[in-house]
Amino acid sequence: MVDGLHAIIITDRDGVPVLKVADEHLPHAAMQPRLLATAAMAVEQANKLGVSNNKNIITVYKNHQLISINRQPLIVNMIANANANTGLILSLEADMQEPLDDICAALELH
Repeated sequence: MVDGLHAIIITDRDGVPVLKVADEHLPHAAMQPRLLATAAMAVEQANKLGVSNNKNIITVYKNHQLISINRQPLIVNMIANANANTGLILSLEADMQEPLDDICAALELH
């Protein structure tokens, strides 16, 4: 729905993918467990700064950006081109409310 958005990857707090949707333009390195685990760890560490829990972390690289949304116990990672509209990508969180609540409920059952 957003030009330049290549993937949405929902992980647990350890960076283990729970659900992922990606197109053919997603860089191979973006799916590496190390990147997803580091993004999850960054969310956890930022929460320890003492200024309350963070909602989002936006990391911009040369060609791509990683937007991590803190929806504990889940982290929503969105990978897009560096020039994609970050605000529009962040607004997708509202559309994901109900599915994320369903995923959280399913994970709590097991």
